[in-house]
Amino acid sequence: MSGQAWWQRGVVYQIYPRSFADSNGDGVGDLRGILERVGYLAELGVDAVWISPIYPSPMADFGYDVSNYTDIHPLFGSLDDLRELVHRVHALGMKLILDFVPNHTSNEHPWFLEAKSSRTNEKRQFYLWQDAKPDGSPPNNWLSVFGGSAWTWDETTGQYYYHAFLPEQPDLNWRHPEVRRQMYAAMRFWLELGVDGFRVDVLWHLIKDAEWRDNPPNPDYRAGEPPYTTLLPAYSTDQPEVFEIVREMRRVVEEYDGRVLIGEIYLPISRLVSYYGAAGDGAHLPFNFQLIVLPWRASDIAAAVSEYEAALPPGAWPNWVLGNHDQARIATRIGLRQARVAAMLLLTLRGTPTLYYGDELGLRDVPILPEQYQDPQGKNIGLSRDPARTPMQWSAAHNAGFTTGRPWLPVADDYEHVNVERELADPDSMLSLYRRLIALRRSEPAFVAGHYRPIVAGGDIVAYTREHDGRRWLVALNLGGQPAELSLSALGAGGEIVVGTSRQRQGQRVAEQLALAGDDGVIVRLD
Repeated sequence: MSGQAWWQRGVVYQIYPRSFADSNGDGVGDLRGILERVGYLAELGVDAVWISPIYPSPMADFGYDVSNYTDIHPLFGSLDDLRELVHRVHALGMKLILDFVPNHTSNEHPWFLEAKSSRTNEKRQFYLWQDAKPDGSPPNNWLSVFGGSAWTWDETTGQYYYHAFLPEQPDLNWRHPEVRRQMYAAMRFWLELGVDGFRVDVLWHLIKDAEWRDNPPNPDYRAGEPPYTTLLPAYSTDQPEVFEIVREMRRVVEEYDGRVLIGEIYLPISRLVSYYGAAGDGAHLPFNFQLIVLPWRASDIAAAVSEYEAALPPGAWPNWVLGNHDQARIATRIGLRQARVAAMLLLTLRGTPTLYYGDELGLRDVPILPEQYQDPQGKNIGLSRDPARTPMQWSAAHNAGFTTGRPWLPVADDYEHVNVERELADPDSMLSLYRRLIALRRSEPAFVAGHYRPIVAGGDIVAYTREHDGRRWLVALNLGGQPAELSLSALGAGGEIVVGTSRQRQGQRVAEQLALAGDDGVIVRLD
């Protein structure tokens, strides 16, 4: 594995900083809280820590509305706290990745305050302004992801400005060279400080159609889906010119040794892979969310893996994600038993896996009443992301050991038995399973550098082999609740189960037929 970059070998762990660990009792997680818990991440075995936004912000969208790209919000700490965290993470043999939010700023950013002061202000063209239609309506039919029109009228200057998300998040004009220069300077600020790369927020949104054409209706829209999906964002996202920006970001990152560029991109595989760049000069890892968005059926998952592997450009490195701060937790989506199977899938497929904090404990979405919503998406369209952002459960102590104050979101009712302390002491826990899987991945080159070969399997089984330097491993996963069998005759060998979703299977020998219980998964070292 010596020829691979750390971001190819490693496991990435996402922290939503408001909810990970609170050091000062104000109910909100912070950098010193992460510092106090970073040893846990090293013991878990992850290789990189990605922190969601910690920049100064009015918090209209909890940090995704940035008012200063080169500082830390006092709620989270200080630049000195981040420097200390970078040093500590590196000392423990891990990397630190920051979220970067280049599509939009806060409406309280100094640039926007200048831009809306006058049509002739030099910052005016940093944002996207358009005249109203003759009847006074918005320039086109584009919708905000968070509900309603994506255009807000500015009374002072008599024009609309565009915002893909909240009105408090005006989109930047990435066709303007000075916007690019300023944003690349912000990236260099953090790279100089020592961070190891960026996860770039909504990368596919950065460029919009120069003619401002209406988006077409979505023929597959179904009642009950978010209003944004009534239209296809054909002209407001994924424009051809965006790839020039991705190439430029890649060049900025590569001015520094060993850094990584990760892109948030919700697109079909056929479009996603284009963000690697025509010559491998795009994002190192355009996030692949297939395990989040697809139905949890063996046929869909197996087909998606094969499609992705076939679509990857030469030299491109795959990646997989089970959960994040915008989606329901994996244990809620498919149940706790299948979440164990999903962990085995994530950590044995070819490519870089990303974990979402707490998924290694089996945390589930916490029911939150509408009057308790913090998330603007929940307040605006009723689809709150708060249930998947609740506090990390460290112990059976008050507030799960997250804070001595009042937590910003409710702690799950199950924290007394679903927490880090308890699960570390239980060899059958979800956390213990994750630790075994990550340890196996780190010790066996086949799971990082090995070939991936799918095995045709019927019913609810997903199966494949990983092979490197003469060592072969079989991964067999039952994505259904009923017992199933997999024939091993085509493999020409039996073997020994090294890790199972049920620890009792460890050490069992298998020969021509592999029996799987419902919600069962095994990793077999083949003879």
